[in-house]
Amino acid sequence: MDTKRVKDYIYWLYYQYLLITCSYVLEPWEQSMFHTIIVTVFAMVVYTAYVFVPIHVRLAFEFFSQIFGGQPDSTV
Repeated sequence: MDTKRVKDYIYWLYYQYLLITCSYVLEPWEQSMFHTIIVTVFAMVVYTAYVFVPIHVRLAFEFFSQIFGGQPDSTV
């Protein structure tokens, strides 16, 4: 894949983002504030998923293994 096609594709994705969020009608300082808020919220969601999802998956696995006849921890 050549550089021009990648650049065009990224530009197209950014244009789609602007159209979907209707942020193309904002002034430049409003766009920067909007993008900052979106990036911050996305970063918080990714961080929360990275930290808390594995803990909840482990707890759910332990819970369901006890329900469906797994060995108790005292016999292991």
